[in-house]
Amino acid sequence: MRLLLLEDDHTLGEGLRDFLQHDGYLVDWCTTLAQARGLITEPYDAWLLDWNLPDGSALGWLRSLRAKGAKTPALVLTARDMLSDRIHGLDSGADDFLVKPFAPEELCARLRALSRRMTGGTPSKAFGAVEVLLADKEVRLHGQRVELTAREWAVLEALVLRAGRTVSASDLEALVLGLDSDLASNALQVHVFNLRSKLGKDVIQTVRGMGYRIPAPVSPPMALTASTG
Repeated sequence: MRLLLLEDDHTLGEGLRDFLQHDGYLVDWCTTLAQARGLITEPYDAWLLDWNLPDGSALGWLRSLRAKGAKTPALVLTARDMLSDRIHGLDSGADDFLVKPFAPEELCARLRALSRRMTGGTPSKAFGAVEVLLADKEVRLHGQRVELTAREWAVLEALVLRAGRTVSASDLEALVLGLDSDLASNALQVHVFNLRSKLGKDVIQTVRGMGYRIPAPVSPPMALTASTG
């Protein structure tokens, strides 16, 4: 997952960035609303927003983004713990609330919960013979675990979180490689090729002139229970 972290406390921000990156997240950290506004056109899987910033309120900014139709999940980080504060945060467009101080492990757990909501609430997704377990960062083919590189997993995860939607090549590169990538221009195509080699050529579809997509998973039919009445 690619995250935008907005936190003005340098000690906390640096610590969270390093912990999240070690856990496999791609993190862009900024300390002011002005910096965040410069990044808002970038694709992210979630925003982590400190409530009070030196140049304004992140909640006011979030409210304006929601009014414009932004749907990226937002988790508010704050020392405010009153019920009225939580209600105000949720009504302003936050999807979750985490009160400082908190353990970074809990933040990661809440991010996993956000990813489940993004994919319909289930811990795993099946795409034909391919099963993707987002929380475990694991993929199986015909029940057997398939080893992926970190970049290959990032490509697969980004598409699974947007299953059924076409993701442009530029957005997918940004979600996987971030702002500071110095990789070769064909890196994304190489990762997609490798995923198809490992999982099957039909798992990731190329939408010509638009990007890539994974078809929406098909839920298994509900079992019918015979009436005993």
